[in-house]
Amino acid sequence: MGLIKSFLFILLNTACIVSLSAQNVSIYHPEADAQKELSVALTKAQNEGKHVFVQIGGNWCSWCLAFEKKINETEELKTILNNNYIVFHLNYSKENRNELLLKTLGYPQRFGFPVFVILDAQGHRLHTQNSSYLEEGKGHSTQKVKEFLLHWTWLALNPQ
Repeated sequence: MGLIKSFLFILLNTACIVSLSAQNVSIYHPEADAQKELSVALTKAQNEGKHVFVQIGGNWCSWCLAFEKKINETEELKTILNNNYIVFHLNYSKENRNELLLKTLGYPQRFGFPVFVILDAQGHRLHTQNSSYLEEGKGHSTQKVKEFLLHWTWLALNPQ
């Protein structure tokens, strides 16, 4: 019975990945000037009183695409993210590893992908999150992601 469940799980995951690929999902852009895009995100964060949520990964990464899908399909998570953060997708792929920018972020790629970095509006790194701690079962836990996002908002870190 366990072998059948494992086979069905692999089959379902493969179907999801193929489905995402068929939709031509492209949330990471290797050709982008990441430093310039981060600058724009920081300016926007300053103007809106938010932090920057840096999601590091690549279009090659099924877990990265699954996390993006989870956020987009879970209204509560999408609302928390949009109300509190400026989202910046930082590409890491064979075409462009963005090594200089990742160095300034403390080499978060060491945790695997996706990995998340929270920056304040001035660009100071507040937190790096290994996404494996946000998993439950065979995907990302809505509750764990929600708690993580809420713990690093501007309001949560405001001493008043």
